[in-house]
Amino acid sequence: MIRDIHSYTQWLETEKGYSKHTIDSYRRDLLELHQFLNEDRQTSSINPEEIRKYLTSLHGRNSSVTVARKLSSMRSFFRYMRRRKGLKSDPLASFTGPKLGRHIPVFLTVDETFALLEAPNDKDTLRLRDEAILELLYSTGIRVSELVSRDMPDLDFVEEVLSVRGKGGKQRLVPVGRPAIEAVRKWAGQRDKIITSGLARNKPVADKAMFLNNRGGRLTVRSVERLVKNYGERAGISQIVTPHALRHSFATHLLEMGADLRAVQELLGHASLSTTQRYTHLTVDHLASVYDQTHPLAKK
Repeated sequence: MIRDIHSYTQWLETEKGYSKHTIDSYRRDLLELHQFLNEDRQTSSINPEEIRKYLTSLHGRNSSVTVARKLSSMRSFFRYMRRRKGLKSDPLASFTGPKLGRHIPVFLTVDETFALLEAPNDKDTLRLRDEAILELLYSTGIRVSELVSRDMPDLDFVEEVLSVRGKGGKQRLVPVGRPAIEAVRKWAGQRDKIITSGLARNKPVADKAMFLNNRGGRLTVRSVERLVKNYGERAGISQIVTPHALRHSFATHLLEMGADLRAVQELLGHASLSTTQRYTHLTVDHLASVYDQTHPLAKK
């Protein structure tokens, strides 16, 4: 089975173009199944009863979301084995996933978003960088993984668009607002100084990366998550603020202002419209609130 898992994850990388993070997640889930079976079995010998025992062992110590994810990883693996490796039967064919409650995206109000964007101040060593990060996340709605992997040439300052490589290696162009363009332009000067300083000291620097740490290395997802959380606390926002909350805010605010759902789907890089439709209930709530507050007959 180990050899099959290796073959499968290689296929995810070379043919499906999945990110390293996604591939590692699939690999962990499948290795956990392998460990549960307690021996290096042939994949073809795994039967439904063993899968049932494994799933039973997951309940109680894992959330429904985690169990559903592990089940999805196994489904994908066995589907690959049937289509590419000639596996005769799928041991998961009769299984259904746990019921999941409808996930409501966490988002900020417009006022909270503006407070967050204004949170960096002169006491912050890399204020210009942090302002550019916050502005770009909210202006484009890109994922934090997409943000940290951007290189400076990906941003067209003239056409005001950002080239983004999303999930599955899919490329898309995202419009960038003027405030974000100007914020990145201001940061570019400080960025060049960090690169020059690093090169002068013969230190390795990520000279193409859009966002750097103070040593000249490419900024990580964890670092961006930490700085967004800290600025959220500084801005006095009650909930924990994440880069993903800014992505949700971007989509929600667009829809509240009347943006087309398919246009928002393209901007977010969603493969399915159903994923984007999670945000529509938020706009309906907003419309109902506006109606209740403004319509003459609303309170009768």
